[in-house]
Amino acid sequence: MSTEALKTVQSDHRVAHFIDGKHVADSGRAQDVFNPATGRVVRQVALASRATVETAIAAAEAAFPAWRDTPPAKRARIMFRFKELLEQHADEIVALVTEEHGKVLHDALGELQRGIEVVEYACGAPEFLKGEHSKNVGPAIDSWSEFQPLGVVAGITPFNFPAMVPMWMYPMAIVCGNTFVLKPSERDPSAPLRIAELFREAGLPDGVFNVVNGDKEAVDTLLTDPRVQAISFVGSTPVAEYIYSTGTAHGKRVQALGGAKNHAIVMPDADLDNAVSALMGAAYGSCGERCMAISVAVAVGEETGDALVARLKQELAGLKVGNGCDNSNNMGPLVTAPHRDKVRGYIDLGVEEGAELVVDGRGLRVDGHEDGFFLGGTLFDRVTPDMKIYNDEIFGPVLCVVRANSMQEAMDLIDGHEYGNGTCIFTRDGEAARYFTDNIKVGMVGVNVPLPVPVAYHSFGGWKRSLFGDLYAYGPDSVRFYTRRKTITQRWPAGGVREQARYTFPSNT
Repeated sequence: MSTEALKTVQSDHRVAHFIDGKHVADSGRAQDVFNPATGRVVRQVALASRATVETAIAAAEAAFPAWRDTPPAKRARIMFRFKELLEQHADEIVALVTEEHGKVLHDALGELQRGIEVVEYACGAPEFLKGEHSKNVGPAIDSWSEFQPLGVVAGITPFNFPAMVPMWMYPMAIVCGNTFVLKPSERDPSAPLRIAELFREAGLPDGVFNVVNGDKEAVDTLLTDPRVQAISFVGSTPVAEYIYSTGTAHGKRVQALGGAKNHAIVMPDADLDNAVSALMGAAYGSCGERCMAISVAVAVGEETGDALVARLKQELAGLKVGNGCDNSNNMGPLVTAPHRDKVRGYIDLGVEEGAELVVDGRGLRVDGHEDGFFLGGTLFDRVTPDMKIYNDEIFGPVLCVVRANSMQEAMDLIDGHEYGNGTCIFTRDGEAARYFTDNIKVGMVGVNVPLPVPVAYHSFGGWKRSLFGDLYAYGPDSVRFYTRRKTITQRWPAGGVREQARYTFPSNT
């Protein structure tokens, strides 16, 4: 890849912060950033101190009054230019994602495109910020509501979608009139910083969007600083619960999206060839490092289970795993060596628990990339609900097949799980599909669609312990999350007329 895209986000191979429209060096703590395909350190990322994060918050606070008063149409024009720049520089951004995360280039491009769709939705700000107006709610009295921004808001985002998930947050927050501090994952920080540069190039005023790299110290500063009005988070459930409880205890509005254990029900009447193709992509795409990945397939009936496992085994034999820079590969490496070892440990545990290991990815070696963080696609059969590999979010290329005797038994498994992020059913039966979608206790549901990720003009979020907070990410819910509704009631009495005092509660009767 070209190094030109990196020159503006690093100095001497050290990734900085982006505060008040400038790159800010931080000479304190730092952490290595790896290329997962090679296992080599490609740069270091500065870990922000409390003082550095407070500097970013101060920049956002100073920029807020002027940005709040900027007309929504002008904000939208900046978003249009930002969208164009993202498309023009897509190859640079995608290369950065692949180099630091490991996902295959075509997968990284798909991630970026879904993020751009949220920017595209944000361009409609003059429409969705219009508010409501009612004339003559009483004698010569008019009333209207409007959406006003909160102030400084922040986002804390995970490693698995370094371009897309931040764009679930800040385009909508900013177009609604807020200023933003982003704390992306320190594992793959370069893409968010490059995108911040493009946002400034699009005409965004300095201080409106700031990026600080860091760890728990940076997170806790955002959670406790009284100038931050709201926090958006995507990550694991234990951290989401911590973000939610700490942020709300400090008076902040919080949406914290947590973990998942997404099930796919395969009915006896399913188009099995297409179901298998869908499951391969949903389970092993991006090395399973997706909160919407299918990690459990529930086969209804022994015959269905036998056929499903046989075909999955056959498909896994042809799964191409290697460097994400090679677009002919289906799957790249895991993000870090410790995470690879954690996933490998779950495979070991599954064997100990008595699951049938049909395909073992632990022995995979990629020629020329012996130090990379690779695991092959792994398939377990006859997994039971008491096993940890069933209950825990593994976040790797591991698919568990569970056998059920009926659709209701399969649904009971899904409803009984602590997570309720995404699910799907493969069937040709419209009645079964309708019953499933009406009754399953999960936030995002697909019918013959394995990854039912809502488009940008809907909203993304799960149920149960997959979401802490009341509002989903992006789409219409994000307007509600990043604004406060204010209702104004106005009356202009006729000149020269003295009215009598009224002691009854006001009404329009």
